[in-house]
Amino acid sequence: MRKLFYAVAASLLVFGLAGQAHAVALGFSGSVTIKLATLDPIAITGTGVATVNGANAAGHLSGLQFAASPFNIANLLVPVTDPAASPIKGVILTAHNGAANFGAGGGGVGIGNGTPANKFGGQMPIQGFAKVCLFGTCGSSLNAANLNIPLSVVGVGGFTQVVGAVNLTVIGAPWTTGTAAVGTITAMGGAAPNSNTGNESGTVQLVTPIFISTNIAGASAVVPAFGILSLHFVPEPGTLMLLGSGIAGLVAFGRSRVR
Repeated sequence: MRKLFYAVAASLLVFGLAGQAHAVALGFSGSVTIKLATLDPIAITGTGVATVNGANAAGHLSGLQFAASPFNIANLLVPVTDPAASPIKGVILTAHNGAANFGAGGGGVGIGNGTPANKFGGQMPIQGFAKVCLFGTCGSSLNAANLNIPLSVVGVGGFTQVVGAVNLTVIGAPWTTGTAAVGTITAMGGAAPNSNTGNESGTVQLVTPIFISTNIAGASAVVPAFGILSLHFVPEPGTLMLLGSGIAGLVAFGRSRVR
């Protein structure tokens, strides 16, 4: 009986330590996706460790922070061959994320309709630019009217302007698990499951609207875009070792009882 008591106590300690570890730090894998108008989405994948729910925890996602640059890409060339996307012939993306700081009630607002999205959210800047190649493929002599779209306001808020061969204004907003809107066009965030998103195997998706206006006539005068952040929490290696040790201890105890 005493051996059984020690085994149960050890198991509870292992699971308790694992729960505390996950309350503070959770590994994650995921992606930041840039969706520019009707073009195919451009995804940047990455992994890292996030601080979840502050210093304690019930699994409800009330806070989420992680460091800069788990998501980064340099000179990613995406050719565009769809005639419907004309005059866009390609996109070159160079970007990485700044430090993320999300919390309850930190959601952003829609751009163009002012509709609040007061859910879980906050700020994570995207540093870099998207170079949109017009009229000719990227690198050709025909694309002198390239759009160099700065991303610094994406996921934060505010606006930036660029004056050149093509003049443009970019307006950004914070991230949210609610609905992000550019005019009447929307993108949805969310979390699953609702009760323990802040534990391993939980998922969360945050979205941010990006409003781009240019002095190009026609369909390119306003370019609606969105950023999409998708995270899947996974156990930390140290926690897996603790759980494995606890299970091994229980197996060994069972064998000794059989003998």
